[in-house]
Amino acid sequence: MPVHHAIWRVGENPQPLTISKLSSEKLLQKMIIQDPAILSDQWMIIGEEVNTFDSGRIDLLAIAPDASLILIELKRDRTPREVVAQALDYASWVDDLTADRLSQIYEKFSRGGNLADAFKQRFNAELEDESINQTHQIIIVAAELDSSTERIVAYLSKHKLPINVLFFRVFQHGEEQFLSRTWLIDPSETQTNAAQATVDAITGAKEPWFGEFYVSFGDPKSRVWEEARRYGFISAGGGSWYSQTLKQLQPGNRVWVKIPATGYVGVGIVQSAVEPASSFTIKTEDGEKLAMDVLKFGDGYRDNADDPDKSEYFVPVKWLETRSEQEAVNEVGFFGNQNTVCKPTAPKWRHTVEKLKTYFKNWDIQA
Repeated sequence: MPVHHAIWRVGENPQPLTISKLSSEKLLQKMIIQDPAILSDQWMIIGEEVNTFDSGRIDLLAIAPDASLILIELKRDRTPREVVAQALDYASWVDDLTADRLSQIYEKFSRGGNLADAFKQRFNAELEDESINQTHQIIIVAAELDSSTERIVAYLSKHKLPINVLFFRVFQHGEEQFLSRTWLIDPSETQTNAAQATVDAITGAKEPWFGEFYVSFGDPKSRVWEEARRYGFISAGGGSWYSQTLKQLQPGNRVWVKIPATGYVGVGIVQSAVEPASSFTIKTEDGEKLAMDVLKFGDGYRDNADDPDKSEYFVPVKWLETRSEQEAVNEVGFFGNQNTVCKPTAPKWRHTVEKLKTYFKNWDIQA
């Protein structure tokens, strides 16, 4: 059914704000360029009005921390079905973009900037050619769509195509206008589909997922593995792109944890679903306490606790076996991925898990 949203002025007699319109959708495009957090706080815009030569122009092109791309289409004056078809057409063009071509697109957009330098400054990571554009998401930005088009998007998403719709609404209060937005599909589902496509693209052949989750425990400037090991959890935060794939984990799931550029350091069983820093507690010698009151980077978690996008999120894990970073297990050919959680379907993942079982002897102990 169509998505509706509204804003009320708070008071004893709540008053709904009047629905208004932007002077032009071009203004919304400029607003997104100015503040990409309108869509996601972890996307960097790299292109505007990107010419596909034979199909038209892509409104906006962005890049994610794993170097996947995000194709952003504003509805403009096209009919709902046309905009979905157009976005899919553009996606077929984006699929073939090379690292060199993307560098050219960014250079034009930034008026001379270097994509690799900008990526490193934005995400604190090197942009490697082999990681660029392994997959992409399709994001349609619209004030409204008809029910049949929403069903089409939901159908494509259900069948693992990373597509989503962001609905925006403009409200008027006096001389001021306010923008609200909501997603048709949970963005974590779209990212999960994109992450899966990345794994398949990199590793080639795929097979049915055999139930073992991969977890990346990253950024030593924001979290400490020894604390996760001691208190029984995995976590991610600092941006919804990093934290939202934690939603895939449910009690009873087995996770294999890797520290990027270091190796595999633990295997465990998920105890409960994801929790924000504002409520997650751990057991200490002095009793149960909020994690952010105990952990090394707790002050930062507290600062972001009221921001759903930037908050740190935790998943309790009963460890079956762990190792220190110095004892991490790594071999040439082992599976790796920048997404916090994924469900790999490549033979490489099965090979990795089978080898890890020879290192982590207690992997099958009943949790």
